[in-house]
Amino acid sequence: MDGQTVTEILDKLRDGELNEYHVTKEQFFIFREVLVNREDFKHFRGIAKQGGSVIYRYLKEPRS
Repeated sequence: MDGQTVTEILDKLRDGELNEYHVTKEQFFIFREVLVNREDFKHFRGIAKQGGSVIYRYLKEPRS
């Protein structure tokens, strides 16, 4: 997975093409690096799962 792929996934979450996206433990650091540099970073919610994976969802209202 590269930064361009992560950007495309995040855009699909934002645009409603995906409801959620599962990120494995191995993908987490590249995914997070791209995510935290986005202007709409606070609209994404990551839900940690057992084993180190995370499920990301896009929120209409930003987190506080």
